[in-house]
Amino acid sequence: MGTAATPTLKPGGVYRTRDLAAWSANAPRLAKRLVRDGLLVPLAHGLFAHPQKSRFGSVPPTDEELMRAFLDGGSFVFTGPEKWNALGLGSTAVFATPLVYNTKRSGSFTFGRRSFQLRRVAFPEAPPAEWFVVDLLENADRAGASRTGLAAALARALRRGDFNRERLAQMTRKFASKATASLVETALGESRA
Repeated sequence: MGTAATPTLKPGGVYRTRDLAAWSANAPRLAKRLVRDGLLVPLAHGLFAHPQKSRFGSVPPTDEELMRAFLDGGSFVFTGPEKWNALGLGSTAVFATPLVYNTKRSGSFTFGRRSFQLRRVAFPEAPPAEWFVVDLLENADRAGASRTGLAAALARALRRGDFNRERLAQMTRKFASKATASLVETALGESRA
């Protein structure tokens, strides 16, 4: 594999240096050449994007593509205000950086000009809305909401049939702290009255 040919890169794709080893015995050198040629943009040490072009210029990779490459294929889920506010429980939180639960890393990370807050916590493979309810209750302080106010709103939402009661109970058993479980049990009880 001597001198590398220019690899075929997916527009909007994110690559680790080692991903380039398929095209060269010296992946770091190939990465430097591709950056110099404008085919890759450095995001962080050893992480590069192949920009997608639009009529307005380069389009950055999606958050999902960034996390897929950074977490090396590990499971992750985006949570936080965007998901919590959509539940209709009265949360109106706003964060400057996306919150990403995953199985590998915790901390604040910046890729290019975009920052992410990563937390290594347990979460279901395909989180249902009921899991995001539990997550919101667990993070009420971060969301700037009252836990008791959220529990009262949850009881009203359960009366309307907005959430699956059994799935909520299941997500609570698996992912909630004792304090959150107590709030959910109260909301489930009040919603039957």
